[in-house]
Amino acid sequence: MRRSRVVALLAAGGFAVAGCSAPGPAEVTFYADGHTIRTTPVLTCDYSRQLAQPCSAAGSTETLKVRPGKPVQISVPGEVADAPWQIVYEYVTPQGEYKQSDPIPFTSLDRYAYTVTPPTPADRISAVDVQKYTAVLNASTGESGLLPSDVWGLRLEA
Repeated sequence: MRRSRVVALLAAGGFAVAGCSAPGPAEVTFYADGHTIRTTPVLTCDYSRQLAQPCSAAGSTETLKVRPGKPVQISVPGEVADAPWQIVYEYVTPQGEYKQSDPIPFTSLDRYAYTVTPPTPADRISAVDVQKYTAVLNASTGESGLLPSDVWGLRLEA
């Protein structure tokens, strides 16, 4: 009887520890032309470490297929929506010319979704980056600013 209580206690402790593990990286969801994909950051930056290279590759860029003229819907989790973030996208014209959008910033801290629409129905979106920003203070100069802390990338093919 005593042995079964010890086993039960150890099992309960194991479940408690498993429930306390650190959450994984935030996932951004992209939906395009009938397909959905959830992605983790491709780049993460930790400015609290005083290193020359605070950013490191974290994952790989995912790929979806999309036809010309189709939009890309983006959904971000609370930890992204609760910070300044922006979207930058690239598109291909019918002549095969690649163009990049101006950044589309969100600073209201309550925006969870955005739909990227190609400039014309003949253009095809070829890449979308979601960039979360964090405030950084330069201890030696006292200056502060916003720098990207996480970047999620999606490439789109015809």
